[in-house]
Amino acid sequence: MLKLPIYLDYNATTPCDLRVVEAMLPYFTEHFGNAASRSHPFGWHAEEAVEYAREQVARLIGAEPKEIVFTSGATEADNLALKGVYDTYATKGNHIITCQIEHKAVLDTCKHLEKEGAEVTYLPVSAEGLIDLEALEAAIQPNTILIAIMYANNELGTVMPIQEVGAIARKHGVLFFTDAAQAVGKIPVDVNSDNIDLLTLSAHKMYGPKGIGAIYVRRKGPRVKLAAQIDGGGHERGMRSGTLNVPGIVGLGKAAELCLQEMTSDAQRLSIMRDRLEGALLGMGDVAVNGSRAHRLPHVTNLSFKDAEANGLMMELNKEIALSSGSACTSATLEPSYVLKALGLPDELAHSSLRFGLGRNTTEEEIDYVIERVTRAVKEVRARVIRMEE
Repeated sequence: MLKLPIYLDYNATTPCDLRVVEAMLPYFTEHFGNAASRSHPFGWHAEEAVEYAREQVARLIGAEPKEIVFTSGATEADNLALKGVYDTYATKGNHIITCQIEHKAVLDTCKHLEKEGAEVTYLPVSAEGLIDLEALEAAIQPNTILIAIMYANNELGTVMPIQEVGAIARKHGVLFFTDAAQAVGKIPVDVNSDNIDLLTLSAHKMYGPKGIGAIYVRRKGPRVKLAAQIDGGGHERGMRSGTLNVPGIVGLGKAAELCLQEMTSDAQRLSIMRDRLEGALLGMGDVAVNGSRAHRLPHVTNLSFKDAEANGLMMELNKEIALSSGSACTSATLEPSYVLKALGLPDELAHSSLRFGLGRNTTEEEIDYVIERVTRAVKEVRARVIRMEE
């Protein structure tokens, strides 16, 4: 039986998988030790659980367990990557290359570093939301210390040419960092074949708990060093001090393990449903896909509905269907999405776009309902526009 409201905002966050919750529960009460307490079994058990989770996360991205550093989430990890590299490699240079549609956690950190003396190049993107590789290579200077390009965009689902970016970075001896919060667990990610030196991820984007994430820091070829941004106690190989969130870490590890097992089947099922939803809505006319259709995550579509403002649509739909008109981090603003503007969309279309994010719990029955309900809402909003113009 169909249960309302229907959740199609899986890019903003995902529900915690019940198997993840089950794995976490003992670490709140029974195995509650501090992983840094090395003098008794409570601490030993906690440390053992943390190290096992480190292995689970490492396996998901093709890394070594010692290359995984736990953080409070991807935003902290992004800050650590950018500020940590800038502080450590200051004698080599101060130039960072990123792109205009990065998550705010990267863009705002870059703006902060500019005030500290960094020089930042913000690469534009094509109408499909992809960077130009020639422009990236041309932007590299003798003082370039870092290339920061996201793996997949949170609003569009567009997947960047990461392997090629990594090859360019390696060729020029520049470190390559990718915010992979939207990609890890959804599509195969391998830090070695992609030549990634730093990668950030977040548990709550892949059916784990909120408040826990990780950064991958390459240990060899090249060995990457990061200046800690949080001091005190020297936890996590001195890169991130603070008592470890053992239940959260266990949850992240379990979520990573489940994604590794189920990613392929989930992606196949979700892409079929996504394409059916997309096809039905495109069939209405005056509807367009924002971003690349060839290079994108399997569960996301971002659509613009001509003459149907997103706010009006969401007012029609938000009691029944959870959708977003942009990033969850910027959804309170009335400004059109900076991501959609970077694609070259006029304000009118940027204001008339909705993101549909499917997930592990999405059903065919829900998609049928969403097609019918969104179609009706678009027709109603468009009819109001026509009446107002008359």
